[in-house]
Amino acid sequence: MSESGAPQMRAVSQDTAGGPEVLKVITTDRPVPGPTEILVRVHAAGVNPIDWKTRDGGRFLTGSEPPFVLGFDVSGVVEAVGAGVTLFAPGDEVFGMPRFPHPAGAYAEYVTGPARHFAHLPAGLDHVQGAALPLAALTAWQALVDTAQVQPGARVLIHAAAGGVGHLAVQIAKSRGAYVIGTARRAKHDFLRGLGADELIDYTEQDFATAVRDVDVVLDTIGGDYGARSLRTLRPGGSLVSVLPLDDAFPADRAREARIRAAFLLVEPDRAGLQGVADLVNTGKLQVNVDTVVPLEDAAKAHALGETGRTTGKIVLTVAP
Repeated sequence: MSESGAPQMRAVSQDTAGGPEVLKVITTDRPVPGPTEILVRVHAAGVNPIDWKTRDGGRFLTGSEPPFVLGFDVSGVVEAVGAGVTLFAPGDEVFGMPRFPHPAGAYAEYVTGPARHFAHLPAGLDHVQGAALPLAALTAWQALVDTAQVQPGARVLIHAAAGGVGHLAVQIAKSRGAYVIGTARRAKHDFLRGLGADELIDYTEQDFATAVRDVDVVLDTIGGDYGARSLRTLRPGGSLVSVLPLDDAFPADRAREARIRAAFLLVEPDRAGLQGVADLVNTGKLQVNVDTVVPLEDAAKAHALGETGRTTGKIVLTVAP
């Protein structure tokens, strides 16, 4: 208990922007759920690029200035519910991405969030797998299903196909009946073929922009010049969905002339999308690959690993046993 009598919890915080070394374990007050919110005892928390980009001073999070607690991906057990909550009860196992892009504080033993930012944990998943899913899977779902509306027979090009978003996007596109082309290093091709990818390009050996043609949808998780180069692969009327803002160098006029829709997608909390992802998991059409699992107190190691850009799938912090 604190001096005020409030229950305490462990969390990973930072007092200043900087490298992974600024992350530290603190003790702070346990949050209390407000109306329509739930309190979740966090069993595992996912690690995402937005976490380290915010940690080092990117100031992406709405209203975020140090000190703050990073993290959005949560899997755990409902501890308490606020007034008006009907979807969950204490003891329910849930996963979700609360509050994004507002601070959620998932690198902690407890987190609160709107009840409709969560869904029941798919049967057969443990909390480590559950924590790896929300942000990455919702990004892929909202890009391919909601935005591009991928249809059977569509040709879909996914950049960084073995990454956190990419390996889930491959499976979501396949579940929609698409022909999937992925860019990844050759060492990851067998992994991606196992997920259903139809065609793979090692971007270190071959320029995808000259190797691929007649694509209906491109999912760009890399940014930079990838958006402009991807225009050469798209059919007239196709869609380019980028999870990073299209910069000033992006040839928007050329895209319009080719009748290509070019859109920047910022993922949103989405119960319907979470349920769609859960349905794919429950029917065996989606699996999440967890590259590395480390305890909460080693969050700095998780960030250092993530920043190498060489992981296959997701990194997860374990919080509660």
